[in-house]
Amino acid sequence: MVKRLLHPVLSQRALNRALLARQHLLQRVNMPVLGLIEALVGLQAQAPNPPYFGLWSRLEGFEQQQLSGLFETRQVVRIALLRSTIHLVSARDCLGLRPLLQPVLERGFQSNFGKQLPEIDQVALIDYGRRLVEAQPLTFQALGLLLQERWPSYPAAALAQALRTWLALVQVPPRGLWATSGAAAHTTAEHWLGRPLASEPDLAQLVRRYLAAFGPASVNDMQAWSGLTRLSSVFNQLRSELVCFCDEQGRELFDLPDAPRPLEETPAPPRLLAEFDNILLGHADRSRILSEIYRQRLFTSNGLIPGAILIDGFVVGMWKLQQPEPCLKLHLFEPISEADRQGLAQEAASLLHFATNTTDPIIQFE
Repeated sequence: MVKRLLHPVLSQRALNRALLARQHLLQRVNMPVLGLIEALVGLQAQAPNPPYFGLWSRLEGFEQQQLSGLFETRQVVRIALLRSTIHLVSARDCLGLRPLLQPVLERGFQSNFGKQLPEIDQVALIDYGRRLVEAQPLTFQALGLLLQERWPSYPAAALAQALRTWLALVQVPPRGLWATSGAAAHTTAEHWLGRPLASEPDLAQLVRRYLAAFGPASVNDMQAWSGLTRLSSVFNQLRSELVCFCDEQGRELFDLPDAPRPLEETPAPPRLLAEFDNILLGHADRSRILSEIYRQRLFTSNGLIPGAILIDGFVVGMWKLQQPEPCLKLHLFEPISEADRQGLAQEAASLLHFATNTTDPIIQFE
């Protein structure tokens, strides 16, 4: 049973509007692409194209080359970070966040591949692997085979994953570029960016940034988002500079004093979220935007998360872009009003034009 705390209670809709405001989904904003990426603490990026749709849904007038250009000038990178999954982050965040999240990658590696490398010489593997990927960016398959030549008694895949864990490996272009993305080849962040990893990672600052992008939120919410554990002590150290609330179940929520918390009656327009959108993965309790029933329909058994449809700020369906004839299919989990249907159709036509440059959009409701 949850202990009731003497904090103001925020309703589910109030939490929804706060989240949408911080994720810039109540209205599109006009700000630099790099600034938004940092404000969101990166974008989930298992596949190359979803970050482009994530930025399109939040930025006024966003065009693909704005992000592709940041890849080409090494201002953003793709790297394993939060929850040990691939994220698109700024160069500065790559260098600052990667050391903070080392325990997350270590834990994931040990549970999957660590037992396949008994008594491996970690120092020698890191040194040799670094020389390989800094001489030439390599795919994990090529890297694993080269490492196996040196350590033939170990599986190639496990050796490559060990390097992914023990070195900060970024994916280099053309991976991540719009319409020209290639295989994921890796080199070290330090080599690619010409700067070292942060020597004094700031966990307290990560808590502040998480709350700015996802708050109000609980300790468990941030742990689910990041993959880090035992964060209660950090929140308690910051308690004097934070404000506290409770949700309707009595769970304690933390927030920044000046962060936006719009009225729950604030209108929320129809939105189309990218695959793996951050907003669906930012909390242990996702009910502020996604019901448990719909979560089971949206989150697939193979770990893929399709693009989601927001109506009145909550997930009510999913969308899919069909090729080669451009068509956007909208699958609704429940009926919506005619006004919402028209607004959603307009948003879908805009997304289809962004993705394919078609002037004759085909929108199908299912």
